[in-house]
Amino acid sequence: MKYKSVFDIMGPVMIGPSSSHTAGAARIGRAARNLFGREPKWAEIHLYGSFARTYKGHGTDVAIVGGLLDYDTHDTRIRDALETAKQKGIKVRFHEEESHTDHPNTARIRIGDDKGDLELVGISIGGGMAEITELNGFELRLSGSHPAVLLIHNDRYGAIASVTGILARHEINIGHMEVSRKQEGQQALMVIEVDQNIDESILKELERADHILQVAKIVD
Repeated sequence: MKYKSVFDIMGPVMIGPSSSHTAGAARIGRAARNLFGREPKWAEIHLYGSFARTYKGHGTDVAIVGGLLDYDTHDTRIRDALETAKQKGIKVRFHEEESHTDHPNTARIRIGDDKGDLELVGISIGGGMAEITELNGFELRLSGSHPAVLLIHNDRYGAIASVTGILARHEINIGHMEVSRKQEGQQALMVIEVDQNIDESILKELERADHILQVAKIVD
């Protein structure tokens, strides 16, 4: 577990009662919302370990749904997130899973609408921090503590160079980068954490880069 400052250990400004079960859960939900790019029409939320046992009492349910509604960890509207989602016609179902996971605070979230869907696995690592460990079947390690851009691309020569070249021209510094693929020569996922937010114009340029299929960003 890594922290950058004493404020990470104390946790973010947040709606309680638990930094791990509430704030961290909200971050996971909001990451799913950011990657999906719009408000979903339905959500299937699978909870594991400690999340599954205590999610109602610790507010994990309202926190995840609050994140899906694009609420930050300190947004008081989180308390009413389940009712708000119901009023918006968003169908939400929770599943208490008994299978073992590597981390006790794990959530698998699948969201969608009539245009598409997305599946994400996140873990709450303490102090209100969260990591995304899987996206649509791709393994990754996304801390959520820095702005990040995720790129789905064809597993071809030059894809990575075209992306890093664009970021270099715009003086965007890369703090962490990893690439994963399901199978050689098929689709791959590029995850890049950067030191500053990326403008929409740069994202559009990334979308036009060689072999890039889809671009999404997460803002810290």
